[in-house]
Amino acid sequence: MTADKKKLETVMARQCMNASDLQKATNMPRPSINNVISGRSVLPATLGKVAKALHVDVLDILAE
Repeated sequence: MTADKKKLETVMARQCMNASDLQKATNMPRPSINNVISGRSVLPATLGKVAKALHVDVLDILAE
C-alpha cells in the first residue's frame, strides 16, 4: 500500500504536523515514516497507524 504524497502532506498541514511530529504520534521508526511520506510501499498496518495518528480514515491518504 502507498500513501498519496499530496493528500498526506495536506492532512499533515491541517494537523500542523511535520515528519518528526508524525513519528512521535505513531511511535514508529523514522525510516518507516519517511517511506510513507515519500510514497513508497508500506505494510497496511503502517499506513493505518499513520492515518490514526492524523485522525483521518486511511482512504483519505491512500494512493489510488
